[in-house]
Amino acid sequence: MKVLFAAAEAHPFVKTGGLADVIGALPKALKGAGVDVRVILPKYRGIPDKFVSQMEHVAALTVPIGWRNQYCGIERMVYDGIPVYFIDNEYYFGRDGIYGYMDDGERFSFFNRAVLECLETLDFQPDVLHCHDWHAAVIPMLLQAHYRHNPFYSEIRTVFTIHNLLYQGVFPYSVLGELLGLDDSYFLGVEYYGNVNFMKAGIVYSDHITTVSPTYSEEIRTAYYGYGLEGLLSSRADSLSGIVNGIDTKIYNPASDPQIYTRYRTNLAKKAENKIALQQELGLPVAPYIPLVAMVTRLVDSKGLDLLTRVLDELLYYDDIQFVLLGTGDEVYERWFREAQWRYPNKLSSQILFSDALSRKIYAASDLFLMPSKFEPCGIGQLLALRYGSIPVVRETGGLNDTVHAYNEETGQGNGFTFKDYNAHDMMYTLRRAVSFYQKPEHWKKVTKNAFAGDYSWNVSAQQYMEIYNRVLEHV
Repeated sequence: MKVLFAAAEAHPFVKTGGLADVIGALPKALKGAGVDVRVILPKYRGIPDKFVSQMEHVAALTVPIGWRNQYCGIERMVYDGIPVYFIDNEYYFGRDGIYGYMDDGERFSFFNRAVLECLETLDFQPDVLHCHDWHAAVIPMLLQAHYRHNPFYSEIRTVFTIHNLLYQGVFPYSVLGELLGLDDSYFLGVEYYGNVNFMKAGIVYSDHITTVSPTYSEEIRTAYYGYGLEGLLSSRADSLSGIVNGIDTKIYNPASDPQIYTRYRTNLAKKAENKIALQQELGLPVAPYIPLVAMVTRLVDSKGLDLLTRVLDELLYYDDIQFVLLGTGDEVYERWFREAQWRYPNKLSSQILFSDALSRKIYAASDLFLMPSKFEPCGIGQLLALRYGSIPVVRETGGLNDTVHAYNEETGQGNGFTFKDYNAHDMMYTLRRAVSFYQKPEHWKKVTKNAFAGDYSWNVSAQQYMEIYNRVLEHV
């Protein structure tokens, strides 16, 4: 089976969020299952030189963008056994950053068309084009409109994965004709309040749709989580699957991670050495028996930070805990957490920055990991926390609901602590309940043992994706 992943980002080349982790790890799991899988990305200026120097130029062609023809170079390298292609156009991708430009509609229209245009040149005929999020969502529609008549493309099938429905790629109506080269007969498939919606195109024209957890696949068919596409998603329910993300368990392994202070497998005493070292590094009082609560997150509303800012003062004033936060985002939250650290210098460390090394140290050092998200399609943080034995305290939404199961003191089952309603005091009560079990070693050993025992790899998910690929190919 031949599968081509089309996406806007992939670890380790370029990353802004969890999408990059998926594109970096899932192909390796599929390759291990016998799939000939390859990845195609834009060649951004920000890709590190150590990767650019390994790329070989394999082709140059022109790509039609409406009435224009734009240069497209194709670069290739192999990383961890996966062939990766890069779409090269200095005008569109030779910029700082990835998204957020006024011409993103044009930039990613070019990328979508270039993916299809270059396939014959690459001499790689995929059985399945697997398109990820709005940045690659127009590929199935363009395949149907411009390429189905060509025998090379006639039997290619498409799978579209929604990583986060909040970001849909909505652009003016003019994009349809001027950039995608389509007439009004295609407008119904992309129309969104008079505009063109790339995400909608992926949902309408793909052979199968997946999203990144079973719970999220149900949530997005409701008005609260659907952002205007809930009716469409409900109409395609028979072709919609939820598959939980995994993590790269070789890279994220507390027994071999070179970036943490002390390596360990399941030894809580060794894990506690990481806590002491982190307390020293961040200037917190060294107190190995005080529960350390952590958040590693983007500082945005959807991560539940309004719940935390409402009750954190009360927690830090009355409760014998320490709290570490790592992340960047909205200026309001950045300022709030800096000021909170000034109020509680012996209990709170606010690290307003992005650091992969520090995040791993925090996973290894913390006892509890807080994710009170408003919505969370899958979530990577709770999986990393479980892998490192930091017990998640989460709201029951999206992938958090599918991967974190409330600890039951009667049965000894469960790997975390959960709350249902989006409510600050429910969160605080659940966090305090978790702290109470931290203070009971017989229970804490059970819940951490459950966390360490989980399989957070991509292996199971890769098999589920292969089943979907086989399903869509049966209809060729």
